[in-house]
Amino acid sequence: MSSQKQFNVGIVGYGLSAKVFHIPFIALTPSLRLHAIVQRSPTEGNSAPADHPGILHVRTAEELLAEEAGVDVVVLCTPPDTHYRLARAALEAGKHVLVEKPFVPTAAEAAELAALARARGRVLCVYQNRRWDSDFLTVRRLLDQGTLGRVVEFETHFDRLRIAAPSGGWKAGTSIRDGGGVLYDLGTHLLDQVFVLFGMPTAVYARFVRQREGRLVRGVGGEADEPDSVTAVLTYDATGLVVYVRIGVVSVESDQLRFWVRGSKGSYRKTGLDPQEDQLRRGGKATDADFGREDESRYGRLSLLQEDGSVLDRPCPTVEPETYLEFYKLFAKAVESGSEEDVPVPPTQAAQVLRIIEAIRESARSGREVTL
Repeated sequence: MSSQKQFNVGIVGYGLSAKVFHIPFIALTPSLRLHAIVQRSPTEGNSAPADHPGILHVRTAEELLAEEAGVDVVVLCTPPDTHYRLARAALEAGKHVLVEKPFVPTAAEAAELAALARARGRVLCVYQNRRWDSDFLTVRRLLDQGTLGRVVEFETHFDRLRIAAPSGGWKAGTSIRDGGGVLYDLGTHLLDQVFVLFGMPTAVYARFVRQREGRLVRGVGGEADEPDSVTAVLTYDATGLVVYVRIGVVSVESDQLRFWVRGSKGSYRKTGLDPQEDQLRRGGKATDADFGREDESRYGRLSLLQEDGSVLDRPCPTVEPETYLEFYKLFAKAVESGSEEDVPVPPTQAAQVLRIIEAIRESARSGREVTL
């Protein structure tokens, strides 16, 4: 019998995030044990008590935090406008905390929570799971190995064909001011990956658009001004690198562009998304033999400059997936050690990404480049 200490986990919220991205991975992490779920209003067909009998079920986060001896780790799977309040309450109650992305609406709130976690000696982590997307890890390997040479342009896309406006759910109802909208929902993923690869940009220039209506958006002051699409240009003075971040909803493509990286020795172009989310939504498990693996037909294309000046094009195999389970292994290690250094996505990094988001918002409002 294993003597490994187990930490009791309480999940706040019982939507897609909890069901697909957290509970299955907690079950596969030996040092974590699902202890409690907060679901405000269970219904027939959507009931945490029915799906997970034998554990604690409560209706509010306050009830969960009152279980002082019962819960070690709190996972927040609630809308982003609740994250700051709930994360603060959980840290003050002495819990380790994992917060779904988008983390919080502002960099100042992120920094405040990071300082509170440090003062309380608790682990605070942000669920930026796409750091473990296999296509992103492929890009990271190409850059680390210098395969593409000095990178001059980097494009990262979340383009879709979604001409009909979404309805229902927090994503449709939470404004950009409260940490909602495409900039926080999808842009957080793209900008976090850019930050991991290149650090903080020197300056940002951005535009917000309602592509469904064909209208530029400046100040975001109400529902009619919420952008559905974003274009941002990040520049890095020290290297001359230009990064293009694009999110669109009117993209008529059979294969949506994901990455296009150009360097002095070669280029890498990749379409399609990492398969893990789709596999999980269809009921797949991280223990499945094909989990996270891409078929050869989905590989990206690598173009390499040859000594004679010609260009050789070939498929670029996607790296063997570490999968989102790796995130949970690292998070569990941080909880066990209690060390901020072990946190896979620390709030201080999330605060830097939020600074970029705030610069994008200011640039879109003012029409000017914003220096960071």
